Amino acid sequence: MYLRGAEREQWWRSARGELGEADQVTLEALDKEVRAPAAARALFAAHGVVVLAENLPQGPGLARWSPLPHVVPMLAARGENVPHLRVIVDRAGVELTVFGGGSPRHALGEATTWPLQKTAQGGWSRRTFERHAEEAWSHDLAAAATEIDEQVRRIGAELVIVAGEPRPRSALVDRLNTKTSDRVLMVEHGSRTDHGGFTRDVETMLDGWLERRRSELLGRHRDSDGPAGLGQVARVLREGRVHAVLMPGELPAEVWIGRGGTQLADTAEELLRWGVEEPVQDRADAALARAAAMTDAELWFCPELPDVAAVIRY
Repeated sequence: MYLRGAEREQWWRSARGELGEADQVTLEALDKEVRAPAAARALFAAHGVVVLAENLPQGPGLARWSPLPHVVPMLAARGENVPHLRVIVDRAGVELTVFGGGSPRHALGEATTWPLQKTAQGGWSRRTFERHAEEAWSHDLAAAATEIDEQVRRIGAELVIVAGEPRPRSALVDRLNTKTSDRVLMVEHGSRTDHGGFTRDVETMLDGWLERRRSELLGRHRDSDGPAGLGQVARVLREGRVHAVLMPGELPAEVWIGRGGTQLADTAEELLRWGVEEPVQDRADAALARAAAMTDAELWFCPELPDVAAVIRY
């Protein structure tokens, strides 16, 4: 719910009271951020610094002071992220938008050397002009393809969604390297002056990809009889063997953690055996999210599961 003015002030006074262990400078840093207009905001702060402030479409309205950041509600509200590229190409240029590794980044290429229409002059001069125009067009497409290949490599893009005029679209895709072209999905709607249909097609593509990917991971876990339950998943996370953590949702039960990113267990004794000197307790979902991030494992929400599970790398 979007809170304004007095409502937001009242909510923040109540929420601030739940942060009794927080130091004063950290509370003052949050004071400055919490009033920014947004439907919902996720704020994380420590030692007087707001280390992350992210606007969200909705949020649960909670405040927590704990050893680990309580990130799972934010991740659930944000939804799974698909690193991908959106490309619209026509005879006037290429529009490239990169989704991954931060906020969307736009790159608009205007084809100053591409002819919007061929010359009406005849004879030798016309043939020469058109040959030079085609060469310039091919050069610009090759440059655009190189940039797309680089962005796929840089962000680990799963999809490259391409729209635009049929001939430039096909010519661009033909110039992509094999790794990139294997990720290409063509959509029919969209131009550089009208993004409405393109955006709808892209969202449909992303939703379909997410469902297929989630089903694939669940199938791999089931077929391999993979780790299930906090104890087993914690062990393979500590060993760095997890490809994906599959969470049914929030897991408020407390576990034991250490300072290291993969130091978590369902008993303090187990961490002590691993050499953790002073284990403390925190939420299981926060500890699992930290361990997944520190081991470069994927994190997926799978409400059909009864407990946390993992797909292992090997």
